[in-house]
Amino acid sequence: MIVRGRRSAADAWEDYARIARWPTWSPQMTSVHASAERIAPGVTGVVCSGPLRLPFTITAVDEDARTWSWRVLGVRMHHGVRATPSGCATTFDGPLPYLPVARIALRRLVSGHRQQPGDRLDG
Repeated sequence: MIVRGRRSAADAWEDYARIARWPTWSPQMTSVHASAERIAPGVTGVVCSGPLRLPFTITAVDEDARTWSWRVLGVRMHHGVRATPSGCATTFDGPLPYLPVARIALRRLVSGHRQQPGDRLDG
């Protein structure tokens, strides 16, 4: 899946790279706890989504290419950000059932939308 927006690739990448920022643009995440502040291979943690606590491990990061991969509950997902003439595009490779939720979050990532109290997954 590819999602495009007007935000710079550098800014979108920083919101991926700084783990504490994930809940600010990903509405399914209520909080995240990690062994490091920035994504890097071997970083582990827990993503909280309401009452669910989902363990994760970051498996690969290429800062120059702005790509990274992780495993959540054993499911591998790959993300990337690239510059475009009008802003950036982010890519997601992961399980089909997760695509609708991922699309909402990635639209927010590439637009710079920040999570506000009361935001829902349909926005």
